[in-house]
Amino acid sequence: MKSTATTVEQYLAELPEDRRAAISAIRSVILENLPDGYAEGMQYGMIGYFVPHSVYPAGYHCNPKQPLPFASLASQKNHMALYMFCLYSDPRELARFQRAWVRAGKKLDMGKGCVRFRKLDDVPLEVIGEAIRRAPVQKFITLYEKSLADTRARRKSAKKKTNSKSTVKATKKIGRKTAAKPAGKITKKVTSKKTTRKRGTRKSSSA
Repeated sequence: MKSTATTVEQYLAELPEDRRAAISAIRSVILENLPDGYAEGMQYGMIGYFVPHSVYPAGYHCNPKQPLPFASLASQKNHMALYMFCLYSDPRELARFQRAWVRAGKKLDMGKGCVRFRKLDDVPLEVIGEAIRRAPVQKFITLYEKSLADTRARRKSAKKKTNSKSTVKATKKIGRKTAAKPAGKITKKVTSKKTTRKRGTRKSSSA
């Protein structure tokens, strides 16, 4: 559920007691391990941890007015969620995180970077703390920019291939039309010559 709260404190106050306790516990672990340079605040209706514009002026590429997201914590309708944006562009850290979670004896319900859970007992807090601690600001920005550049390069390459295929198809189509036209002209000329010869033969025989 997207909250309209404007402060973290207001967001927490709106939660049921059990969810408030779980979200607060995870929030404490994040804050204890959050490297210098990040900030906490409300972002996209969730408790957000991000790189402020004062550190990274470009902001988030999807919406430059928003600071670059690093992690988010939210209470959704049917579950609670921890969004680990810091793992999106770092496959090694993502794999490390997943292995550590499973080794802790907890069931991992995770999408590309969203961890879903129903109660605090489902979450190995030390694993979250380690993942947060291992992503200093400059490392995160570097990986984010590399991932963004790679994505744009793939899109550009895919667009070139699509345009190239379209050009080839258009060229073949034009080639087929061009090849068909001379054949029609030649047929007409041959027919015309045969007609002339037949007419000439008839005239000479009657004479």
